[in-house]
Amino acid sequence: MSSLLNNFVNRVDFESYQDFRDNFKIIIPENFNFAYDVVDRYAEEYPDKKALVWCNDDTEKIFTFADLKGYSDKAANFFKKCGIKKGDTVMLTLKSRYEFWFCILALHKIGAITIPATHMLKAKDIVYRIKNAHIKMVVCIGENGVPQSFDDAQKELDKDIIKAVVGDEERDGWLNFREEIESASSEFERPSGEEATEKEDTCLVYFSSGTTGMPKMIQHNYIYPLGHIITAKYWQNVREDGLHYTVADTGWAKAMWGQIYGQWISGSAVFVYDYDRFNAGNMLEKASKFGVTTFCAPPTIYRFLIKEDLSKYDISSIEYAVTAGEPLNPEVFNRFYEYTGLKLMEGFGQTECVVCIANYPWMEPRPGSMGKPAPGYEIELLDRDCNPVDVGEEGELVMNTSKGAPIGLFRGYYLNPEKTKEVWYGDYYHTGDTAWMDEDDYLWFVGRTDDMIKSSGYRIGPFEVESAVISHPSVLECAITGYPDPVRGQVVKATIVLTTGYEPSEELKKEIQNHVKNVTAPYKYPRIVEFVDELPKTISGKIRRVEIRSEDQEKEL
Repeated sequence: MSSLLNNFVNRVDFESYQDFRDNFKIIIPENFNFAYDVVDRYAEEYPDKKALVWCNDDTEKIFTFADLKGYSDKAANFFKKCGIKKGDTVMLTLKSRYEFWFCILALHKIGAITIPATHMLKAKDIVYRIKNAHIKMVVCIGENGVPQSFDDAQKELDKDIIKAVVGDEERDGWLNFREEIESASSEFERPSGEEATEKEDTCLVYFSSGTTGMPKMIQHNYIYPLGHIITAKYWQNVREDGLHYTVADTGWAKAMWGQIYGQWISGSAVFVYDYDRFNAGNMLEKASKFGVTTFCAPPTIYRFLIKEDLSKYDISSIEYAVTAGEPLNPEVFNRFYEYTGLKLMEGFGQTECVVCIANYPWMEPRPGSMGKPAPGYEIELLDRDCNPVDVGEEGELVMNTSKGAPIGLFRGYYLNPEKTKEVWYGDYYHTGDTAWMDEDDYLWFVGRTDDMIKSSGYRIGPFEVESAVISHPSVLECAITGYPDPVRGQVVKATIVLTTGYEPSEELKKEIQNHVKNVTAPYKYPRIVEFVDELPKTISGKIRRVEIRSEDQEKEL
């Protein structure tokens, strides 16, 4: 066995969910640093063990742990040469280039703070991030106009920032990352004394997706990677020498959930497909070619997959499939099961934590349910007065931290204690999500607390109505929001993107409304239906219902 998992847990195997919930514990080594204590240790004990299988539409590369140690040491020496030291912030806008893994491991080794970011940011987004996180250096891809966006942001800020680009093209004012690390030394000694990392040091900061306001800076410490043992081993069900594929580019926290920490600790390699444009067929071909064994994607991706003729692809290597990022529509669960025989195991978490609620291997999934709490996470549902709600009643999903914060939960919003206090007070971290629990302790997502609709005395969660609308064959995407109404307070509105082959019409609108009345409680049907070409979304792809509500309120003024 070439997994290091036994070094970090009290037990690996469990007989049931309850056994797992009651008895699983993570062991935290003194001054744990993932880059040294996992990656470099693999490189020393199992140098040829496969770590990263990477491809784009033209090229493919396979990296062992020995390769990653060598390249991350080179990158660490390059960053040190640039003046990066412990506590400095470095922004990585690398999409899914393999250089991301060299960089993040190198920054962990130095003790610098990694700030991943999407390549879709505009200059104003970059200005916001540089100012708020005091970013000292950026490393980015050379395509998609990304370097120019950084140059424009730098001009606006009138600030010196060290810039390195991954690509073959030379750019004024930019270091060539590939040339620099090739010439750097491949020996980097673990720092000691004041330069050594400690477990409570900040190693990673993610900007939130900003669905309800300006993005917040979510900070994680050096033991955060250990929290993802639950994510990888016990939710994604990765296995020794398997190949795990999580669909996400490195600008999003989902990459940390599925492309590095828990998978490597558990002995699985990770697969990365760096595509320029998403194509479900190409994704299935790559998964088949490289023999992906475990798979994770948001429901949106599964909706595209089930529209493909899956019989054309041999994806028999996939043994287990999970989903998170948004609630799973039962229709998607059932269709995927029909095609593959795999039951999608839903999970729930936030950028602020690891998977904290999930359907685990010992459980029978209930389509649409997030599952049950992870070990160490004391999940409660509270009403507006912070009192527990009864079974079947909706409440805000909170985490009780009176006995200490669970491993994997964030340590607050970076440089913003006031914002932290708004969500973490009285020994509770408030997620801002509404859910309910059934009689068997399965949790069911209702919606963001801000997205709840109050109509004629009813509280209506958007997810259930969205699921009903999406189950109509004409609907590709849907956002449910509350629309101002002088009599009812609010009425339910459906903003809909139609699938190819359907055209907006009053007849189709009535057909969708009647369909919803038949599949859910009639009072929840959308009294207003608007057909649009696309839904407003964050740069991470999450629907911005707040934008729809804001536009509707302006119409009523």
